[in-house]
Amino acid sequence: MTTAVSLDRDDIPGVLAAVVLVNLVGSAPAALGGPGSAWFQSLAKPVIYPPPWLFGVVWPLLFTLLGVALYLVWRADHPSRRLALGLFVAQMAFNVAWTPVFFRAQNLALALGVIGGLLVLAVPTAVAFGRIERTAGLLVVPYLLWVAFAAVLNYRFLALN
Repeated sequence: MTTAVSLDRDDIPGVLAAVVLVNLVGSAPAALGGPGSAWFQSLAKPVIYPPPWLFGVVWPLLFTLLGVALYLVWRADHPSRRLALGLFVAQMAFNVAWTPVFFRAQNLALALGVIGGLLVLAVPTAVAFGRIERTAGLLVVPYLLWVAFAAVLNYRFLALN
């Protein structure tokens, strides 16, 4: 059974801490390299590749939504909370692993495997979050959609290069 979401002023520090934490963890791999590298610039880009600036807008927004969802589940008194949090940590580990595999190791096939693992973990994370707090589950949906798009994009990079 899910609970009704209600946040008050006492929740602000927790929400902010969760949002900052998820954004820091999620964006940390970017320091290892990214789309500015000569290797990436030399790749054939899929037709569906969005403008590069969009990634800098979308990821912080998605990580912010995940942070709020994480806080809602963290504070819930629910028997499945531990499982949901474990799934969240596991899927974030795959999220963090993708960037160095794709950009640093320059291994498009392995990166596709990593993002596939991320999707396999993110779906039950969203379901587990939704069982605890409906709003938390819904906050994960945009992330799921973007990761699914990123997986298709990764596949297209692999197919073209």
